[in-house]
Amino acid sequence: MAVGNLEFINSVSGTNVSGLSITGFTTDYDVYAIWTPTLNQNGNNDVAARFVDSVGSVITAAEYDYATLSMNSGAGFTEVKGTNQTSIFNVGVNDQNETYGVGSTTYIFNPTDTSSYTFLLSQNGGMRDTGTLRAYKVTGVHKVAEEITGYNIFGKSGNITATMILYGVK
Repeated sequence: MAVGNLEFINSVSGTNVSGLSITGFTTDYDVYAIWTPTLNQNGNNDVAARFVDSVGSVITAAEYDYATLSMNSGAGFTEVKGTNQTSIFNVGVNDQNETYGVGSTTYIFNPTDTSSYTFLLSQNGGMRDTGTLRAYKVTGVHKVAEEITGYNIFGKSGNITATMILYGVK
């Protein structure tokens, strides 16, 4: 079903899991949108992302770069950067209080183009366990030109409860 420029592909949910993957990237689209209306992490760290390769394995090699703008309501804004990392950090805010959780929208560019890197743009926000609001703007890249078929999120220091909905962008 198409909604504006988005076409629903699939959705996935997990409760108290170490990681959650959504797959369905094909050559039908160059851009995908992933809406995560709920994301809670049990731990004192934030949520990270990785991509899933063409055989269904989560890519854990040090092949990611990212840059994040962290916007804290109780403190100043900060930048966080990483090169040659094993994941893209800050795609979700840690929240030990599952009442609030996180919302995020992530765009994935050129995942199935084997002659191009795969890029990510993500925006998310939520309530920190400290009672303050935090939002992130993240840009990331997987620096190997290979076919990517999915997206994986995981808590850096605890299990997650999440729902992800995948759309193709027309």
